Amino acid sequence: MFYNVVVNDWGKTTYVPTTLGNVLLIVLLAVLLAGAVVFARRYAAGQNPQPEGTVKKGGRLTVKQLAFCAMSIALGTVLSEIKIIDFPWGGSATLLSMFVICLPGYLFGLGAGLMTSIAYGVLQLLFNPYVLFPMQLVMDYILAFGALGLSGLFAGAKRGLLKGYLVGMLGRYVFTVLSGWIFFAEYAWEGWHPLSYSLVYNGIYIFAEGAITCAVILVPAVSNGIAAVKKMALS
Repeated sequence: MFYNVVVNDWGKTTYVPTTLGNVLLIVLLAVLLAGAVVFARRYAAGQNPQPEGTVKKGGRLTVKQLAFCAMSIALGTVLSEIKIIDFPWGGSATLLSMFVICLPGYLFGLGAGLMTSIAYGVLQLLFNPYVLFPMQLVMDYILAFGALGLSGLFAGAKRGLLKGYLVGMLGRYVFTVLSGWIFFAEYAWEGWHPLSYSLVYNGIYIFAEGAITCAVILVPAVSNGIAAVKKMALS
């Protein structure tokens, strides 16, 4: 009802969402975005407490926060298709797609970051599903992408943008490595243990993109610009 079982070009059994399955994913995406806005509003309220007796104007904030979270998901999806480095053995470094998905966490805190990054994983599942096992779906699309929202742990910290990105990237790496070890062991290079293979294979493209992104973040104009965006997002 929610998915079709098909055999791909490599003879593997995969699961592809049906029309009803896609509709449910879209509903889940909307719910996650709504949750992100709720958490974002709470974070914004904590950063900008209203004077006693002041009437809160929540409508404008809600629209602004929804726009930031939705734009991050959309932009991250587009950038994930732009490959800076395409490695011959598989995997690719994209044009800052992880960084864009980490931004809502830095802007609005942990709750909004997790909701937005999981929503991004759901959108990836809609556009680029590659599911061999149900638990692999959870590991690759919910936990791995969702971990990028851990950037929200450093929303209020000094150099929080860089620290948050590094933690989000490492979180994704951990879950991606586990998925490769558990579900894709048969693809390990000859003579390699599946865990070692997964550590290296996933580390090459994730850390390559991470190195490029950190270099961009460390440019003063970029970090100052993102700080200004955060101030605007919370005002």
